[in-house]
Amino acid sequence: MFGEDAGRLPDPVVIEDYDPRWPRLFEMLRARIGVVLDSLAISIEHVGSAAVPGLAAKPIIDIDVLIRSAADLPLVIRKLADLGYEHRGDLGVSGREVFRAEPDIVQHHLYVCPSGSREYERHIMFRNYLRAHGADATAYGVLKRDLANKFHNDREGYNQAKSEFVQRILQRTLEE
Repeated sequence: MFGEDAGRLPDPVVIEDYDPRWPRLFEMLRARIGVVLDSLAISIEHVGSAAVPGLAAKPIIDIDVLIRSAADLPLVIRKLADLGYEHRGDLGVSGREVFRAEPDIVQHHLYVCPSGSREYERHIMFRNYLRAHGADATAYGVLKRDLANKFHNDREGYNQAKSEFVQRILQRTLEE
């Protein structure tokens, strides 16, 4: 999946019922990151399925940090390294830098995006739409459970299989 990790067995795709602890875990992580990044971070947002109350999700907290510009990235990388984060690059997605946390921290994905990042905007639009449209959030949860059963050991296949639904929701956000 990520180059040097290719020899490792893949983590299975596991979807769990919504856990009311997820927002608190995010707040804990946000506080930790916010103290170190201080004014470099314009916004630190809880995104992904775990950020949508009631939605079944992988038990992973997804976090987007919005920074003023890509010029701030080298300093952000150094400051996050002080917290134990490893910068992984964009992993093929322009406008989003990936950071891996040490394994003893709450399982989460950390993304840093410069202002104007299309990926950041997509994450926020998708989250906000699902928060406001319970029927679509429920349908997404059902789809994710079905796909997790079908692609249990194939994270890439799982992500590709749900992409049509995600694109349809993103299109709806533009229409509203």
